[in-house]
Amino acid sequence: MPDTKTKSNARNSVSKERQKAPSAVPVDAATDAKQLQEIPILGFDYIEFYVGNAKQARYYYERGLGFEVVGYRGLETGDRSLTSYALQQNNVKIVLTSSLSPNHEVAEHVKRHGDGVRSIGFTVANVVECYERACARGAQSVQPPISETDKFGTFVSASVKTYGETVHTFIDRKNYGAMIRPGYQPVNSWAGGVGFGNIDHVVGNVEKDKMMDWVSFYERIFGFHVFQGFNASDINTQYSALTSRVMANKAGTIKMPINEPASGERKSQIQEYLDFYEAPGVQHIAVTTNNIIATVTELRKRGIEFLSVPQAYYDTLTERVGTIDEDVDALAKLGILVDRESSGYLLQIFTKPVEDRPTLFFEIIQRKSGASGFGRGNFMSLFESLEREQDLRGNL
Repeated sequence: MPDTKTKSNARNSVSKERQKAPSAVPVDAATDAKQLQEIPILGFDYIEFYVGNAKQARYYYERGLGFEVVGYRGLETGDRSLTSYALQQNNVKIVLTSSLSPNHEVAEHVKRHGDGVRSIGFTVANVVECYERACARGAQSVQPPISETDKFGTFVSASVKTYGETVHTFIDRKNYGAMIRPGYQPVNSWAGGVGFGNIDHVVGNVEKDKMMDWVSFYERIFGFHVFQGFNASDINTQYSALTSRVMANKAGTIKMPINEPASGERKSQIQEYLDFYEAPGVQHIAVTTNNIIATVTELRKRGIEFLSVPQAYYDTLTERVGTIDEDVDALAKLGILVDRESSGYLLQIFTKPVEDRPTLFFEIIQRKSGASGFGRGNFMSLFESLEREQDLRGNL
């Protein structure tokens, strides 16, 4: 059994820190980001969702999206306040957490935002070093470094705030042999995978005129750089527009696009998200696959819904992107988008929101021949598809 005393003390520490921490404010612009050493992040770790019913959410992510359930925490493991399921598909790890009390901060989070992402985990080699460096640069603490030990070893973590009520959690698991973290009972339940490989990027939506503040935050706190940028002239329709910057580490293992709504005749899909989530937060999670046709075919069989793409998009596809390995008719049948880059091309598709509120969704992406961008050539088609769905909801 896990050390419930250690787990309880850790959770109390987290709760106290959250109560003390005010809303995140980007750090002083006087700091020269170019002189800051990058916080050494190895890659994405697990992403934690706060949800209304973890048991039902687990079923959707397992049966619909192909995740394997690898761990459980709840009343049977000695936890009297939370229920969590840990799921994994290759290197994509998620945790679904619900409160057992209506007065818990998890329940309050769900009441305000609906189901959504609370924590974006970063795998690091030294949690204390990363946490202290981030806080010294102005990051606000959510959870100071804690060590948790069970029969699988020692797990170290710490968290700092980012946009809205989202946090980044530094995680050191090099001396820990289990899938997620202490406190979980192993589970072996799987409906079969769909081909997800890694987390490619995680996208956040922030308020109008706040994007550059958060660009500064990631530059000055983490030492990230602007990998790619898109202005309203790149992503717009006759009704609405958005602006975006992609923040990344030097190794390219972490990419964090940040969107904000731009001025338009009507409400943009970014503003729709902000209205329904009632705060900045994670808009979508992109996961990789090595065979997007097989992955999307299986997801559609399981009932996962995707944004629709007009046939006209495929009528001129070869003219726009040149020769590709995939059959265009197969791509059209599934609604998969293609974009050519100088170094290769990428294929991508976007689910409809996976919650009742039009907030969080997933992107499935396959990168070929070194393609590293974000589908600039697809932005207009994607934005129009999102806008059509928004109009159907009466929110345009």
